[in-house]
Amino acid sequence: MNTAFTILTLGIIVFLAHWFSSIFERKGVPDVLLLMIVGILVGPVSNLVKPDDFGIAGPMFTSITLIIILFEGGIGMNISDLRKSVGGAMKLTATNFFVTMIVVALFAHLFLNLSLLASLALGATLGGTSSAVVIPMVRQIKISEVPKNYLILESALSDVLCIVFALAFIEGISGGEVQPGLIAGKIISSFLLASIVGFASAIAWSAILLNFKAFKTSIFTTPAFVFIVYGIAEIFGYSGAISALVFGITLVNLHGLRSTALKRYISDTSISLNETEKNFFNEMVFLLKTFFFVYIGISLRVDDYFLLIIGILLTSILFIFRIPIVRFSSNSQINVNDRVTMGVMVPKGLAAAVLAGIPLQKGIAGGQIIQDVTYSVVLISIIITSILIPLLDKHVRLKTIYAWFFRIRLNFVKAKNVDSDNSEN
Repeated sequence: MNTAFTILTLGIIVFLAHWFSSIFERKGVPDVLLLMIVGILVGPVSNLVKPDDFGIAGPMFTSITLIIILFEGGIGMNISDLRKSVGGAMKLTATNFFVTMIVVALFAHLFLNLSLLASLALGATLGGTSSAVVIPMVRQIKISEVPKNYLILESALSDVLCIVFALAFIEGISGGEVQPGLIAGKIISSFLLASIVGFASAIAWSAILLNFKAFKTSIFTTPAFVFIVYGIAEIFGYSGAISALVFGITLVNLHGLRSTALKRYISDTSISLNETEKNFFNEMVFLLKTFFFVYIGISLRVDDYFLLIIGILLTSILFIFRIPIVRFSSNSQINVNDRVTMGVMVPKGLAAAVLAGIPLQKGIAGGQIIQDVTYSVVLISIIITSILIPLLDKHVRLKTIYAWFFRIRLNFVKAKNVDSDNSEN
């Protein structure tokens, strides 16, 4: 009976997901928000399903979702657009992470009575944005390629910062000490070596496809190889997420390497997904995204109203600080409408949810508060992002008010340029 009920539920969720997707296209109500609500209803509200029911499959499923979404995001990036985006994306990632970490740490230290290191651990946990939320969302909204790549790269790069800094602070609480040099080394090695793994894997996969035609005819071999790339990177202690992203980016831009010494490993024809493969990946991402957000909804706690209030307050503060962060990090070529979209893209997700449980597992004082506050912010941040995106698109007055904050700096810069021109004349 339980098996039959589970299969029935899975079928209903898939049909609901397609319906929610059509609602998003027609009404602007994000499907990710509706999927989370389904998870909350069957999870913490009715207690029909609990996260423990999934056992090891739950965390494994979230990792698989992240791998496929990042790879799919990578294969959608053009190298010329990427060159325009990578510098700004790194600036946005670093600025958003450190500002968020400091703001959250101050809030937690002052109002939640956490120690300084525990507060910094919470800040680092919430310092990034969620790839699983950002990438599917930017694919569905109107935004230019460069700011779209900003947001995709930020969501992937920030995961590494969250993991390295949060674990460093947790180790410091557990009896060690926080070593800035060691943290910097871990970050550089994780980014650089993970990128090398992803790049080298793309070259290797190109050579395999060039010599073994049977692999090219199967639509399952590339996803399987992405899993291998992710696994190798993680085993060596690098970021599997970054490796999967770089693997996808390199794979579809290999034509730019035909004039180099690597040309013998690169096919004369461009390695790109045909329509069947694109449809397969789109459906795979759709299904994984569907069950991921239902699972997130199941995993959240909504019975503590104090935590929900804290989550709303803290998330609101992060949205307020996101405006100057985007203004500082984005260049003048990005128009105001795209800046507004970037300014509301602050959802937290997988990395935060995973890191949140570590202090509690280690018996650190305040570990339960860190986990509960993180889950609350994950829920509220996704809800606010999901609501603001369609609202800003449909209500011109609201978008005008929000855009005013981004025009201040633009007008100031223009006025400054005019003054400098006049002084020269």
